[in-house]
Amino acid sequence: MPLPTRVSQIKDSEVASFFSEEDPEKLFTDLQEIGHGSFGAVYFARNTRTGEVVAIKKMSYSGKSSNEKWQDIVKEVRFLRQVKHKNTIEYKGCYLREHTAWLSMEYCLGSASDIIEVHKKPLQEDEIAAICEDALNGLVYLHSNQRIHRDIKAGNILLTDNGTVKLADFGSASFLSPANSFVGTPYWMAPEVILAMDEGQYDGKVDIWSLGITCIELAERKPPLFNMNAMSALYHIAQNDPPSLGNSTEWSSAFRSFVETCLAKEPEHRPTAVQLCANEFIRRDRMNSVILDLIERTRRVVRELDNLNYRKMRKILMTETFNLNKGEGGEEDPEDGVSDSVSESGDDVFGGKASQSNSIGSQHSIQDSIQSSSNCGSINSLPGPSAEFDSFSRDSRHPYYCQAYSGLPPMHSGYSSAQDLTLGRSQDISLGYHSLKGPNNHASYAMKMGYQRNRRKMSSGTSLSSYADGSDNLEDQFKTIRPTSIVQRQAKEHESEMREQFTGYKRMRRQHQKQLQQLETRLKAEMEELRQKLDKEYEQCVQTNAKDVDKLLQKHQTEEDRKQKAAVSEEKKLMKSITSRQDTELKAFQQHQKREYKINKEQIKKEVDSTPKKEQDSVIRSRKESLQQQQQQAEQKLLQEQKRFLDTEIRKLKARLILSKHTQQQDQLREILHKRQIVKEMEHVMGLRHHEQTQSLEYRHLKQIQNLRSEQMEKQFETELANQGEYNKRAQRELRKKHGLETKQQPKNLKIKEQSIKKQYHDACKIQMKQFKQLQTQVLQNTAREKQKSVSKKMKEEQKRKMAILGEQYRLSSQEMLQSQSIRLSDSQQRECKELHETLKQELELLHAYQSKTRLQLDAQHMREKKDLEEWVSLRRARLEQRIEEDTVRLQSEKSEQIRHLLETQSTEIESFDAETLSMGFEALTIEKITQAYEGRMLDGPTGNGGSFRYRSNSTSSAGYNSTS
Repeated sequence: MPLPTRVSQIKDSEVASFFSEEDPEKLFTDLQEIGHGSFGAVYFARNTRTGEVVAIKKMSYSGKSSNEKWQDIVKEVRFLRQVKHKNTIEYKGCYLREHTAWLSMEYCLGSASDIIEVHKKPLQEDEIAAICEDALNGLVYLHSNQRIHRDIKAGNILLTDNGTVKLADFGSASFLSPANSFVGTPYWMAPEVILAMDEGQYDGKVDIWSLGITCIELAERKPPLFNMNAMSALYHIAQNDPPSLGNSTEWSSAFRSFVETCLAKEPEHRPTAVQLCANEFIRRDRMNSVILDLIERTRRVVRELDNLNYRKMRKILMTETFNLNKGEGGEEDPEDGVSDSVSESGDDVFGGKASQSNSIGSQHSIQDSIQSSSNCGSINSLPGPSAEFDSFSRDSRHPYYCQAYSGLPPMHSGYSSAQDLTLGRSQDISLGYHSLKGPNNHASYAMKMGYQRNRRKMSSGTSLSSYADGSDNLEDQFKTIRPTSIVQRQAKEHESEMREQFTGYKRMRRQHQKQLQQLETRLKAEMEELRQKLDKEYEQCVQTNAKDVDKLLQKHQTEEDRKQKAAVSEEKKLMKSITSRQDTELKAFQQHQKREYKINKEQIKKEVDSTPKKEQDSVIRSRKESLQQQQQQAEQKLLQEQKRFLDTEIRKLKARLILSKHTQQQDQLREILHKRQIVKEMEHVMGLRHHEQTQSLEYRHLKQIQNLRSEQMEKQFETELANQGEYNKRAQRELRKKHGLETKQQPKNLKIKEQSIKKQYHDACKIQMKQFKQLQTQVLQNTAREKQKSVSKKMKEEQKRKMAILGEQYRLSSQEMLQSQSIRLSDSQQRECKELHETLKQELELLHAYQSKTRLQLDAQHMREKKDLEEWVSLRRARLEQRIEEDTVRLQSEKSEQIRHLLETQSTEIESFDAETLSMGFEALTIEKITQAYEGRMLDGPTGNGGSFRYRSNSTSSAGYNSTS
């Protein structure tokens, strides 16, 4: 996806709000470069709308790794927008123009690193304490908001015109604490940052370590291990004991204790920023103006250095102008073209009055600075690889622009010193400059650019002196504590091979971390997907089982309803059948009684024929009444018997129905319990299967992560070895180049020394001849004329002999000098080769030791992770088995409870039925008696896991349930 060149092209509304839509080229004027780094450059600028002086950090996000650069820009802007504290750099705004972000920030005079570079001497304890106090206040603010700076060093601690110390350069900062990225500047990195990807995470205490290193930097002008290769320094920091202040007696015990506290190897033993604010070294009394005094002294030294540097360059230009004019046939006397300017600056350049400054920098310090300024501003570089890597140490990640912070505009100091130059003189200088050739003449190039601008400004008739009059106002607006030479040096040093090499190494480490995070994210998503899938499968299983159980319950309810209806129907049918049969019997009985009544009536009539006629009617009537009464009693008895029979049969039917219902309930309960047990076992089996699937995926994920770590570690080791090999080759190549140059220069040096010896010989010969002539004159004056010739001849022979001795001494001295110089050069080169070989060997051994330790730590970490995973899997399996056991016990308890409840209910129902039966007078029709009629019949259902029920009279427990599960 193409990156935006305008704010309107940014699709993310939050990111778009970070940038202003104004055109920065129209909004800012007077841009003057004050720093340079890998990101681009930093400029002094003025806001045309408000007139405010700001620092503009131009960051290009085109070309290689453009997307990564854009993300870094967005991250830094987001961080700066959220940081608001008096001891952190103030954010002004950000603008876009043609794949370049213009980051506008508060303008500061310079950094603590600039101060020690200007003065060429350490800071005083009170100055260090004052700087540390404000820096700690800034860290307290950052850490309280869960932010980590991760690049604390003198170059990132800025000073403002009012003496406020501010933390800057949040390009390496972290929004989260803890973090685990490989970020920072090598010599200031804490051990846990170097080992972050190997041993875990770190928090804000890495800034405390960096602050301790910064204290040593301010006290000794360089951080520990600065003479060592930067990569080797990383390995050294990770493995060895923390550094400490030197053995100098000028440092107090409080300062030493403060540094030692900051540099505790273990982060948990390191204090927090809040605790350090209460440290004795920070809280002790000191003058409030200590930083303001330091800034003022530094500015005086900077002005002196830039003025002296300008005068020296002007002398060179004057000389070149004279040589050019002389080469073109000009007859101008060198004294006329050069002597004036040289005379006014010569004393200053070579230790004259102008070098006598009131600053804390000594005369020797200023002259050293002049010496460094002639070499494009490089200070007394430390020998060894760290000089190549200087852009990382002091300038590469400087305040808010990852490089050195502020400096003078080109030729600014020169203008202030050129008040005596006329327009014609400046033109002569400009013309004379064209004789200076060579791509490496950076200082001359700067002078050329300055004079060309000067000529354009003076083309309207304005003299240099009139322009110089306005330079005071410019100086008031453009305040700095940094000499121009430092700014010039950055543009050259940021191209260092070591810097590019370490940048590539950091990029590789960040890429490894990104790959690991991407893999972890992907594996986490895969694990979440599996978890959701298994949860869904388990939920579906539970729902399906619940539906099956509900269906079974519904089935049982339907069967109960159907059986109840069938029981009612059967009872009605039985009652109808018995009633119909009894009605038939009753009718037959009544017919039979009618026939018997007729027969008995005729028989009675026959029997009463012998009785008197008056008594016959009464006898017949009484006999009929008696007969009718007997028949009524017989019919009533039959009805009673029928009713009892009906009640008995209905009671028997109800008893059988109750027994049948109980049997059905037991069968249904057995079936439902069996179903629930099967369902629960199915869920348990599924849970175990899910556990196995999760375990398999966890082991596979762990293996993938560990394999990626191992691959990255091997790639990192290969890169480190390759970098070390390249560094070794480069160091050997540079040493050979140096030796070749020494060897090439040796004949010239020998010739110079031989000429010196020859000159001494000539001087000795002249003295000898002069002495000989004087002696000859004296001797001849005191010798007779006839002997003068022989005496003169003897003296001449003696003189020749002495001259021959002098010639032989000259020859021997020359030979001895040539031999000694050759031997000395050879021995020196051999010694340097041996020292370099030993140094490189030690660094390689250090690298191998670091890699071996890292490999062992990674293996131990992998074993620990595997062991932790095994313990977690075992714990999860144990919990699962415990849950299964609890489910089984709970299910068994529920089964027993349901069986007990069913049997109690059935027993209560039977007791109620028996009580009702007994109250009806059917003692033989109790359930127990009816059950005995079915002796041997067992109401057993499926034997699987349901068990069987046996009726026990008056039983209210579940003892009759024999489970086979």
